[in-house]
Amino acid sequence: MDAVQKANSGHPGTPMALAPLAYLLWTKHLRYNPADPAWLNRDRFVLSAGHASMLLYSVLYLTGYDLSLDDIKQFRQWESKTPGHPELGFTPGVETTTGPLGQGIGNAVGMAVGEAHMAALFNRDQKIFDHNIYFIASDGDMMEGISHEAASFAGHAKLGKLIGFYDDNHITIEGDTALTFSDDTAARFDAYHWHTQHVADVNDLGALNNAIEAAKAETSRPSLIVVRSHIGYGSPHKHDTAEAHGSPLGAEEIILTKQALGYPSQEPFYVAPEALKFWRDTGKKRAAAEDEWKKIYEAYKSKNPGLEAELQRRLRGDLPDGWENELPTFTAKDGNVASRAASGVVINAIAKEIPELIGGSADLASSTDTIVKGAPSFSAEEYGGRNFHFGIREHAMGAIMNGMSLTGGIIPYGATFLIFSDYMRPPVRLACIMKRHVIYVYTHDSIGLGEDGPTHQPVEQLSALRAIPEMTVIRPADASETTEAWRAALKHKEGPVALVLTRQKLSFIDRTKYAPASGLARGAYVLADAPGGAPEVVLMSSGSEVALVLDAQKKLEADGIRARAVSMPSMEIFARQDQAYRDSVLPKGVKRIAMEAAHPMSWYRWVGDDGVIIGIERFGASAPAQTIFIHLGITVDHMVKAAKTLVGKRQS
Repeated sequence: MDAVQKANSGHPGTPMALAPLAYLLWTKHLRYNPADPAWLNRDRFVLSAGHASMLLYSVLYLTGYDLSLDDIKQFRQWESKTPGHPELGFTPGVETTTGPLGQGIGNAVGMAVGEAHMAALFNRDQKIFDHNIYFIASDGDMMEGISHEAASFAGHAKLGKLIGFYDDNHITIEGDTALTFSDDTAARFDAYHWHTQHVADVNDLGALNNAIEAAKAETSRPSLIVVRSHIGYGSPHKHDTAEAHGSPLGAEEIILTKQALGYPSQEPFYVAPEALKFWRDTGKKRAAAEDEWKKIYEAYKSKNPGLEAELQRRLRGDLPDGWENELPTFTAKDGNVASRAASGVVINAIAKEIPELIGGSADLASSTDTIVKGAPSFSAEEYGGRNFHFGIREHAMGAIMNGMSLTGGIIPYGATFLIFSDYMRPPVRLACIMKRHVIYVYTHDSIGLGEDGPTHQPVEQLSALRAIPEMTVIRPADASETTEAWRAALKHKEGPVALVLTRQKLSFIDRTKYAPASGLARGAYVLADAPGGAPEVVLMSSGSEVALVLDAQKKLEADGIRARAVSMPSMEIFARQDQAYRDSVLPKGVKRIAMEAAHPMSWYRWVGDDGVIIGIERFGASAPAQTIFIHLGITVDHMVKAAKTLVGKRQS
């Protein structure tokens, strides 16, 4: 109450309501060590109802994490350890960034996937991976669609280490949930094959404790405990009201609430010394779980030195020595290859060298070429499988990938069509905020999709993805650049990478005549320079349109215009280069033309005020791909005409 009041911002009601649940979890059930928040086999706790962050910050402070009372007093202030919603990396003990409702449920499912997978691979006589994943979800989490997707996946996969609490407090921002929500949530989760229980009153510690014990004992299904609580519990005037949800209670109401609860002091932020001692002692007692685990781990290390060394390599995030030797080289004999097909070749070439690279697609494996051939599928019967069938659940796929990456020792990839990246945008954004090493494989990348029409042809998606901070988008121009794109994606560990790939075949770019595809490592490079002197114009593009740039360059050369052809597969990587390199590729004073079968927004930075962008500012059409390219002006002739106009020479 005091933290929200001081900040004049926040959500006091749910932390007040769920204090009994937090008390039981942190004093009797969770395995954690405040002195070592990241120990490998700790239980994970995810506050999907991230607006209730003060609940989590309170118990982290009380149990002795590196979070002081002064940090609590800085709730929601600039660069404090206590931001408005929990954020990974800000607060010791916070396992993931939550806030957008439902994302924490998806993350928790991914963490349960990660625990199951790593246990299947690395456990021997000693169980070094053997922890539970707990989450708290609100009415809002349950209303959001991702909770349906993620819960369906978890139930099908029988993730028995996953235990959730649904805070059934009947209140949202607009008022009583009866306004809009009458689901039988337990029945819904029963239908997903979860183990469900009801606790009629969160303040009934005996009933609540028994339910938690029963959930822990149920190992063949995930568990959901529906807990009835009362938002703003103890507040004389705001108990069970929407006013307690998203606003400070007010100084007078806080005084009345403390009096009603029999609190020993009216002083803001007062913590009774005997209470603090109890909590700190409890934190030390719970830390004994790590001491016991360390003994198990030492025995494991002694008996399995090679396996333990492999585990540590994966946990450090080091890629195996020599993995790059397995990257395929494409030659003229391979002919014209769609970049999605080239990507599939790369995945299968490196899979045996990088076992931590695991993933799949949203029911599109045959279309996205993301199956590791001969490898088993992840399932309730085979948690060690590396081919993932996420089902038609893009939103959950993105959140589950985040949770898998947070487990450690896993580099997850997930595939769908580029147009459906919109379905998974919230977890993609969170992956960027958390700088997770996850890889998205987005195929069917443009109007080149053809006859499926505008509903399936991405136009604005490239610019939208490029606009997300910490996102790296790579759209390779040919099979050779696709190999380099995977190299870059695996080496880039500070944020997600989106590989944007074609369905249609791409022209083979002869690297004996043109610059090597290794130039992709710097984001953009001179693919073919102007013959006979300094360029009069720079032509640039990404992906399938790079071949059109090369053809346009030849036509301009025939007409006596010196043009430089630039491949820019990744604007983000190029932007990270020093100014001297960027100037060497895009020389100052030379006019530029960019062409891409997508919205032009992201190109303005690179063409400048006097440049030209040939893009698409309408939706596509249902027709053969080449017909669409012609009608929408993504052609060699269009680029040639623009170049001649730009350099002041008449069309011949």
